[in-house]
Amino acid sequence: MQEIPLPPHPQTLEEWLAHCERLHPVTIDMGLDRVQRVARRMDLRFDCPVITVAGTNGKGSTCAMLEAIYCEAGYRTGLYTSPHLVHFEERCRLSREAIAADQLLPAFAEVEVARRGQTGDDGQGEVSLTYFEFTTLAILRTLSRAGLDVVILEVGLGGRLDAVNIIDPDCAVITCIALDHMAILGPDREAIGYEKAGIMRTGRPVVVSDPAVPQSVLDRATEVGAELWRIGLDFHFAGDKQQWGWATHPSRGGRRYSGMAYPALRGANQLVNASGVLAAIEALRTRLPVTAQAVRNGLALVELPGRFQIVPGQPTLVLDVAHNPHSVAALAENLDAMGFHPTTHAVFGAMADKDLAAMLERVAPLIDRWYLTDLPTARAARAEDLRSALEAGPLGRGQVAGCYPDPLQALAAAVSAADPADRIVVFGSFFTVGGVLQDGIPRLAAKHLAA
Repeated sequence: MQEIPLPPHPQTLEEWLAHCERLHPVTIDMGLDRVQRVARRMDLRFDCPVITVAGTNGKGSTCAMLEAIYCEAGYRTGLYTSPHLVHFEERCRLSREAIAADQLLPAFAEVEVARRGQTGDDGQGEVSLTYFEFTTLAILRTLSRAGLDVVILEVGLGGRLDAVNIIDPDCAVITCIALDHMAILGPDREAIGYEKAGIMRTGRPVVVSDPAVPQSVLDRATEVGAELWRIGLDFHFAGDKQQWGWATHPSRGGRRYSGMAYPALRGANQLVNASGVLAAIEALRTRLPVTAQAVRNGLALVELPGRFQIVPGQPTLVLDVAHNPHSVAALAENLDAMGFHPTTHAVFGAMADKDLAAMLERVAPLIDRWYLTDLPTARAARAEDLRSALEAGPLGRGQVAGCYPDPLQALAAAVSAADPADRIVVFGSFFTVGGVLQDGIPRLAAKHLAA
């Protein structure tokens, strides 16, 4: 295929991303018509199995475990996930490595040419794309030409109308469904579940790893004729403090894994995610065979920054992108299980459209001192607004230590105040965790976090 030359401008990834931000009048514009039109002009397609993962929480962990296991099985993997923590290139991974920025540039140029109607002209003129739609198309194009054996796609928002859903998956995975983005997806779990269920396809497997799955998801599976794999019925897990096991129902082949070490990703919720991962691998086994050793190795070696990530040292530093009531409740459960720390310091920043009261209700009793931070996006709540939410609600035993212009300064204040036996938890948003990972673990904290 003839290579499409880069236009004079943009010439760098940063310039392309700035260009994408200017194209569309709104940040989120749900619907597939525009993005499908450009994808058709690009003749976008995959020649290998595709797994699409939707859900409210657990998507990133599920994708990371799928990637790790398939890599350990010797397959060339491609992964698209969003948002990123620090660098945009994190969104596109080839065989567990983030792609280099310059490798994305040809695909951005191709999307721009197709968007303008200069290739695959359908007579419908120029198409306006959101930042997410444009960048999704660019990453999908990059993955489609990378000679991969399996592609894993994380849905950005919802499912039915998300740009990722222009690709027909060979297997769909739906993780936990909880209340988030309710202004867009609907007021309750049934409405949100319906949106997530939009990634199902007729005759193809859909793995549901939510133990309390909404009826709307089950109804949609029946309506489209998807092959439903449901946790607790088609597969299940059990574990003790040392190890865990997983098995499918005899009607699903009766495969069993026993005596497995816990996944490298921390947190009680990871066994639910890992169970869904193993079901998806089983559902695709005829096309992508995987050995038991690859499963064990993949789960032991999987890495995903910012998901109950514990940085060793004194004081202990915990990083978690928990940003809705359900994920914050899981964070609180995991903090409870860590053991005694004299004082818990929290660096907290969040989006303004979140249910702050519900987020804080469960975790506030565990926090002694709050360091509230502004975030570098117009969607974020101001630190002073977070202070008001805390003081109006369940402040628990804690006190607000201060408000700060960015997460790094908030962390610096927490580190200065913490004793070696204390712990610091950074949570509330990808922007909050990403803000303290700009240069790895910040140098300002190094002497306090020294092992």
